[in-house]
Amino acid sequence: MPFASDKEAADALHHAYGRLTAEISNTVIGQEEVVKLVLTAVFCQGHCLLVGVPGLAKTLLIQTISNSLDLSFNRVQFTPDLMPSDILGSETLDQNRQFQFVKGPVFANIVLADEINRTPPKTQAALLEAMQEYSVTVAGHHYKLPRPFFVLATQNPIEQEGTYPLPEAQLDRFMFHVALSYPSYEAELQIVKNTTGDRKYEPKVVLTAEEIVAFQQLVRRVPVTDNVVEYAVKLVHKTRPNTDLAGAQTNQYLEWGAGPRASQHLIMGAKCNALIRGKYSPDIEDVQAVAVPILRHRLVRNFKAEAEGITVEQIIKGLL
Repeated sequence: MPFASDKEAADALHHAYGRLTAEISNTVIGQEEVVKLVLTAVFCQGHCLLVGVPGLAKTLLIQTISNSLDLSFNRVQFTPDLMPSDILGSETLDQNRQFQFVKGPVFANIVLADEINRTPPKTQAALLEAMQEYSVTVAGHHYKLPRPFFVLATQNPIEQEGTYPLPEAQLDRFMFHVALSYPSYEAELQIVKNTTGDRKYEPKVVLTAEEIVAFQQLVRRVPVTDNVVEYAVKLVHKTRPNTDLAGAQTNQYLEWGAGPRASQHLIMGAKCNALIRGKYSPDIEDVQAVAVPILRHRLVRNFKAEAEGITVEQIIKGLL
């Protein structure tokens, strides 16, 4: 898929995004913003955490995206008794009494970590190296994961019984924290009509793995003006209480702010947001478009914010 110029490649990404969203909307009704954020994460080499009550098509959405991207897909249902070897793989004895490594479900392009907060920290941590280094180490041997590689994790916000909240360090590995809401009345009517008959739609392949890797490299090459980078870094600095740039709201309601990874994700997300909108370089609007899902899981509210019912989203919108 060689392009004559980056401009031609940027136009191709814009068109591919349009075809992808049209293909996905045949199976997943509504949730346009969620689809946009997951695809943005794919083009930025990021991971996504989808949080929503059961039955909002989180799993269906991820499966449909993997089908239309022609990527290998594995689903891991996280349970309290799941062990790290159940995800990464383990060494077994073959008939010649030689140890042989049997790959676990993490060896796929898209790994759906379903209900990731249901499993103990030891197993949650097994994904950390995979998410950061794109490799796993088992019994002293290093194994590279296939590229592109994404972890799309889901979490149910209702249940607290028998769950293990993700530690801040692991939450920080996710580019986006996507909150799914209930569908609108019209969308739900369409969902019920589509899913209670015998009609079955198979998503068509829109992009191959090679094309996705080429688009990921293109996103990295997108030029960004200094004022946009300064805006993104300043926005992240404003979230850190008791620092030079912190505002009254930050000092009043936040315990901890976002780290440098948030600044990097804001710029990457803004670049991709510009490309899918048909622009060749991001502006401040593009940073604002991705700010809430990038900062949502990186800010820790203090007791005063919780007592007064001040949400993280309200604080972020105040900073914007």
